Amino acid sequence: MLRTHLVDVLVPVLLLGCAANRPASGVYDSNLITEDEIVASHADNAYDAIHRLRGNFLSNRGKMTFYNESSPMPTVYVDNQRYGDFSILSSIPAEVIATIRLYRSWDATTRFGMNNMGGVIAITTRQGGDQSAAAYRH
Repeated sequence: MLRTHLVDVLVPVLLLGCAANRPASGVYDSNLITEDEIVASHADNAYDAIHRLRGNFLSNRGKMTFYNESSPMPTVYVDNQRYGDFSILSSIPAEVIATIRLYRSWDATTRFGMNNMGGVIAITTRQGGDQSAAAYRH
């Protein structure tokens, strides 16, 4: 009886201990890549980091409307400034990135304007004393 009770208690504890790590706050945002994740990925640039961590960020969203000439691929913004299309991601060094966030079309058009129907990949560079990030920002 005691043995059965121990098994009933220990199995769930062991399974929880093996569960995927989530941030300490318990909140996980699938549309956000953090600096810690980027560092752990050993990526060389933004494209590599996204490809390794959230490949779905790079997917084609398809034609959104008959009239809109917006690209079906996400547009890239760096520090809230339009930077270019998703192909520019490979030119952004991973060491200057603090966060990468995907805004889906409805959020992207509200936040960044109507020509972002494919969504937006918003990159925030590291702030403060990191000179490589300060030099990268324009």
